[in-house]
Amino acid sequence: MNAGIDLDPACRYPYEKNNDAAFIEQDVAKMGVDEVASLFSPGTIRVLAGCAPCQPFSTYSQRYDTKSDSKWSLLYEFGRLVGGLRPDVVTMENVPTVGRHGVFDDFVAKLVGYGYHTWFDVVECAQYGVPQTRRRMVLLASLHGPIDMIQPTHRKPKTVKQAIGRLRPIEAGQASPRDKLHMASSLSSKNLARIRASRPGGTWREWPARLVADCHKEDTGRSYPSVYGRMEWGKPAPTMTTQCFGYGNGRFGHPEQDRAISLREAAILQSFPRNYEFVEPDLPIQFTPVGRMIGNAVPVGLGRVIARSITRHLNGCDARVSPRRMRSSD
Repeated sequence: MNAGIDLDPACRYPYEKNNDAAFIEQDVAKMGVDEVASLFSPGTIRVLAGCAPCQPFSTYSQRYDTKSDSKWSLLYEFGRLVGGLRPDVVTMENVPTVGRHGVFDDFVAKLVGYGYHTWFDVVECAQYGVPQTRRRMVLLASLHGPIDMIQPTHRKPKTVKQAIGRLRPIEAGQASPRDKLHMASSLSSKNLARIRASRPGGTWREWPARLVADCHKEDTGRSYPSVYGRMEWGKPAPTMTTQCFGYGNGRFGHPEQDRAISLREAAILQSFPRNYEFVEPDLPIQFTPVGRMIGNAVPVGLGRVIARSITRHLNGCDARVSPRRMRSSD
């Protein structure tokens, strides 16, 4: 049985619709081992994948109370479930800086103590066909022997143009009549003037003084040159965030159209399939919940490579992975 667990109710429809899998809307910190164990089919290889919210581990973690923020402890909860379930394979994805925190060291130490062979490293998603510069810590662990990621699959990264260059042109505040997710947020008159003054790969420092935001004139704002920026056709996109549909939130301006990228374009740059459904057909599209799902997602291309790595590993040690061994580790 395939199943996913998340607190966000907006995830239910896309998870079940696109993955033909069960969605459990619940806090994993409150789930018992037996409850999670019931989601696995008897006699099958157990793979447990987890991804604690990345915000506490990011370079902006100074904004978070790491002692009381419940998100901080979710990696410990993941370790608790691993210890109780003893799945054959464990995998986790997070921001690169998770490796700087003691909770990550504790998690790896627990895996080793449980008898897992562990591998972890920071990988560049663009080297695996994701049209985006996104560095992520990936961890793989197995009870059945050494495991690691397959080697990079792409010598040349996919570009923004290769990913979204053929989508229907739209204007700011407009949606495509054939794909309601291909919808761009509106722009104020000042932001419209700003994007018209922007070149692909350029910065707000090239604008006329009348367009520069007051916050960028302060010393604290000078270190954020990519905000209000346009992407470049010939390069991968920047890292997609939960606010990637907003022109002022990063280099999320379309390379040539005077607007921010659409939700569909953001999803494609996260390597979601072109026809992936995020919202029920009869419901309106809301930027914030859809943007949150897109930005928080493990890029589909990276997930596919992780799955291939696990499959390669299990195929190589199939003599040691037997139903009897599986049942004894339940």
